[in-house]
Formats: sequence, C-alpha cells, structure tokens
Amino acid sequence: MQNDLYAVLGVPSNAGDAEIKAAYRKLAREHHPDARPGDSEAEARFKEISTAYAVLGDPEKRRRYDTFGPDAFRAGGGGSG
Repeated sequence: MQNDLYAVLGVPSNAGDAEIKAAYRKLAREHHPDARPGDSEAEARFKEISTAYAVLGDPEKRRRYDTFGPDAFRAGGGGSG
C-alpha cells in the first residue's frame, strides 16, 4: 500500500462505516473493469480502491491501519505474537 487509504476513497479519517462503504461503491462502479473495458488505468485504480476498502471496511484492519499506518501490513511488520 502506497497511498493514504482514506484519500484513495476520498473520505476523512473520521468517516463512519456507512460513508466509507458509500464512497467505495461509487468509486468501484466508476472504475470497474467491466464498465471500462480495455482501460488498464481504470483497472489499476479499481484494485487500489478495492484494497483500500478491504482495510477500511474491516474494523480490526482499520484499527491497525489507524494505529500503525501502511506499515501495519508490510511483511516483517512489528508486534509480538
């Protein structure tokens, strides 16, 4: 993950679950590969949007992201088990 996931979805970091879901659905419709066949840029954007929602749409992953930022999901990332 390279970008601020909230910025990817166009929502503030204090957005509620419903706002995050609505933003994801709107962007996913706009950039879905089926809606824009042959547009590799749209496909890449769709993947970025989907990744952002996979984190922000899951309460535990969102908590980790809010605490540690993108480093929370990098290999070798911290914490004891």
